[in-house]
Amino acid sequence: MLGSYRAEVLKLRKRSAVWVLFGAGLVLSLIFGYLLPYLGYATGDENPQTDGVPRSEILRGMLPERVMDNTIGGYPIFAGALALVLGAIVVGGEYTWGTLKTILTQRPGRGTVLASQFLALATMIAVWVLGIFAACALCSIGIAAAEDGSMDWPGVTAILEGLAGGWLVLMMWCLAGAVLAVAFRNVALPIGLGVVWILGIETLLAGVVSSLLPDLDVVSNALPGTNAGSLVFSVTGMVAADAPPGVRDAVGGGRALLTLLAYCAIFAVLAVWTTRRRDVT
Repeated sequence: MLGSYRAEVLKLRKRSAVWVLFGAGLVLSLIFGYLLPYLGYATGDENPQTDGVPRSEILRGMLPERVMDNTIGGYPIFAGALALVLGAIVVGGEYTWGTLKTILTQRPGRGTVLASQFLALATMIAVWVLGIFAACALCSIGIAAAEDGSMDWPGVTAILEGLAGGWLVLMMWCLAGAVLAVAFRNVALPIGLGVVWILGIETLLAGVVSSLLPDLDVVSNALPGTNAGSLVFSVTGMVAADAPPGVRDAVGGGRALLTLLAYCAIFAVLAVWTTRRRDVT
């Protein structure tokens, strides 16, 4: 098991697509968390997007006290889609390349190989979360120093809760991509279906339920994206009016946590069960 895990980590570390996806998530976090807000702050009254919003409030959103908002605010949708792609290419790539059969001839069992891939993905997701947090923290420090803003930081507990919550959100979407890759035995179809679900179908379904079919809230509140957004909302303590797309207080933080853990377990079990029960070709 340890040898398989080390091999999977090495493969991830050497694979350029992993770092391209990480770079995309990092760039999106910095653009929407700092670049665009800072441009709105700098232009002030000349920017119609910030009309009526005090410049002090715009600045406050970029200071260290709001670093967790900017770090994990995009995880339920944008970074979540990238994590789903990561899970799909790592697991589905073994089918498209025809390498899974070769791996299984080297003694590891099917469950061991898949568990090693999941552990390696969990490790890489942790690297993603820490890397994005470090970049956002540096941007917050730079803006606070340049604009003579406050250097107050969230408490250590709040930071750890935010990082753990963000990791769980990305890991859930990553496992969703992995189980789709196992089900379809390739990369392209799982990525297409998963990204369309995250960016389109679930958002549309939640909007229709909330506006036209409020009695079906129980269905909407059980969706993975809804619970991902609710967990981020809970651990960051955002104001609903300032929350980014996908982040809202649809369900409580405790329920969202348990639901995401359940989704992770279901996705992992389905992937292992499917892999063990059928031919790998």
